[in-house]
Amino acid sequence: MSHRATTRIVIVGGGAGGLELATKLGHAYRKSTSASVLLLDKHPFHVWKPLFHEVASGSLDVDMDGIDFRSHAANHGFEFQLGSLTGLNRTNKIITLDAIYDEDRSVLIPERQIEYDILVLAIGSITNDFGIPGVREHCLTIDDTHEAERFHKGLLNQFLKIKAQKKDAPLTITIVGAGATGVELTAELYKVADYLRVYGFQNVDRSSLRVNLVEASERILSALPHRISEMAGGVLEELGAQILVQTQVQGVGATGVFVDDGAFLPSDITVWCAGVKCQDVLDQIGGLSTTRRHQVIVRPTLQAQDDPSIYALGDCAACEQEGGQFVPPRAQSAHQMATAVAANIRRHMKGKPQKPFRYRDHGSLVSFAEYSSVGVLSYMTKHRFFVEGSIAKYLYISLYRLHQIALHGYINTALTMIVGRINRKLRPRLKLH
Repeated sequence: MSHRATTRIVIVGGGAGGLELATKLGHAYRKSTSASVLLLDKHPFHVWKPLFHEVASGSLDVDMDGIDFRSHAANHGFEFQLGSLTGLNRTNKIITLDAIYDEDRSVLIPERQIEYDILVLAIGSITNDFGIPGVREHCLTIDDTHEAERFHKGLLNQFLKIKAQKKDAPLTITIVGAGATGVELTAELYKVADYLRVYGFQNVDRSSLRVNLVEASERILSALPHRISEMAGGVLEELGAQILVQTQVQGVGATGVFVDDGAFLPSDITVWCAGVKCQDVLDQIGGLSTTRRHQVIVRPTLQAQDDPSIYALGDCAACEQEGGQFVPPRAQSAHQMATAVAANIRRHMKGKPQKPFRYRDHGSLVSFAEYSSVGVLSYMTKHRFFVEGSIAKYLYISLYRLHQIALHGYINTALTMIVGRINRKLRPRLKLH
């Protein structure tokens, strides 16, 4: 602990877990002089990561639907600063943040250092290219909202070409990785094709789009039960997607993807959604023990194995549970961890012992835009049960509502839902620019 009378709690990463944690601690210490809370993120706004595929399709507008960090911080008792982590000095309890540049790469704010008493690492994961040639050069990702919006603009530009040139050949999009992100993005793309006709793209329909969904394992959604995979495959194939399982990508070029046996899949746009890892900056940062995927190895209390003044949560935490399983990189994991870390920090402030974190798997839900939803739940019982259709869709939406409630409370979330319904009548169904 430093010589400061006020304990400085610094949270790096404003994703689902980081922002929920900052909100909880902000509420706890907003009227106290015993602690201050600072949230750092390289973006000025927050969008729930499971909805990034909707940003990519245009179903969700970041400017309208995102949460401004500064405004949220002012309303919930904590401070926010823009910043991207580049270094950690555990001896002096200092983190280093990269310089902030404008669009012309002129320095707006030089590299700076920030002291902490308690540090929380909540930096989410990114896709893993596994060193495959051409992925970085020729693939888009939807790791963050900037990349998702870049994909959206490219998608609209391609459909504009189809509209202007009256092309017969469909727009071909190859999505590598058939986890939840790849599967949900596939469905969202067909929704775009369905909706664009309403907005003046008369010669665009589902036949104008061909989506190749490429998966290395034996089935899509391989982390979920077989029944979910089968349901998902049926929905996507009915929409028109071509699913290629047990297909290894060997390389990516400007015009397509090289797969097993030298086969080539022509592609106008290639999106990489395969595998996850943490950002390279976390690799043994400050001498912390990390995994091959750069996750910080934590104790059961979610404190770093090497330093009790540092916590890690969400995708960047390697937290082993009873039985040897690690907590999976999911939004529900980040939500549960944020609650646990908030409680443990408050115990620390009161001089009480830390409590171990216990992950509870409440199941998984997958949404196929407006066409269907499927899932498996295990919330109230040890036995899993399957849901599909409107019930699954309602439950999928409720997960986002729980995140909103954690950030805004019940009343403000209810008001947000009312405004959302009004906007649905006034705003276009897709972002068209």
